[in-house]
Amino acid sequence: MKLLQTTIHEIETADELQKIINENENVMVCCGRMGPMCIPVYDEMEELQEERENVKFYSMAFDNPEASIVRNAPECQGFMGLPFTMYYKNGKVAKATSSIQNREQITSVLDEHFGN
Repeated sequence: MKLLQTTIHEIETADELQKIINENENVMVCCGRMGPMCIPVYDEMEELQEERENVKFYSMAFDNPEASIVRNAPECQGFMGLPFTMYYKNGKVAKATSSIQNREQITSVLDEHFGN
C-alpha cells in the first residue's frame, strides 16, 4: 500500500530494498514522510529520475516498520531531521544524508558517488 504521494516507486519491504540494491549499481532511497522537509527532496528526485538513467530512485515511508533497515542503519546514527536519504553503490552504502537537501546538494552526491 502506497503511503507517499509521489511518482517515485515506493519500496514497501526490507527484502524489496535489499533486492533493489543488489540488482542495481546506483540507487538513491529517500526515507521520509509527506512533510515540509521531505517533499522538496521527492520533487528533486522526480526530476532527476528523468535525467539520470544510471541511477534508480526510490522512496520509502519512514513510519513503515520495514523502514527500520534505513532508520537503524549505522550510517544514520545521530540523524535528527527527516528524510533519511541513502545512496547505495554496488549493494553497499556510499553516502547517507539527513534533512532537507536541495538539487545542488543531491547532484553533488550523485556526481561524486555515481558519476554523471
